[in-house]
Amino acid sequence: QVQLVESGGGSVQAGGSLRLSCAASGGAFSPYSMGWFRQSPGKARLFVAAITWMTGNTDFADSVKGRFTISRDNYKNTVSLQMNYLKSEDTAVYYCAAKTSGETWLSRLASDYSIWGQGTQVTVSS
Repeated sequence: QVQLVESGGGSVQAGGSLRLSCAASGGAFSPYSMGWFRQSPGKARLFVAAITWMTGNTDFADSVKGRFTISRDNYKNTVSLQMNYLKSEDTAVYYCAAKTSGETWLSRLASDYSIWGQGTQVTVSS
């Protein structure tokens, strides 16, 4: 059974940067795409960014466009989220997820992702 584990979360001041990583292990791994979502207490889990596994095509939520980048290493089975110019609004638990089926490669819907990591806390101080 494939498992995803996030790392790299922590506290940073507004305007700073942080890099999150997600490692897949436990079996064969060949998803359609990988995504990052975030969730704050009392709020819904929201899409942040996604990348297709084979081609590296990307998609970003409007709130993070121009500030975040997503990348993947197919050989190491890892996905990273580089977060720059962080804002207090970016504070959340960040989740890595794998989309393993469907009619499209990319999706912004959490329900389209079948494997999830445990999450890592990101706190941005003003």
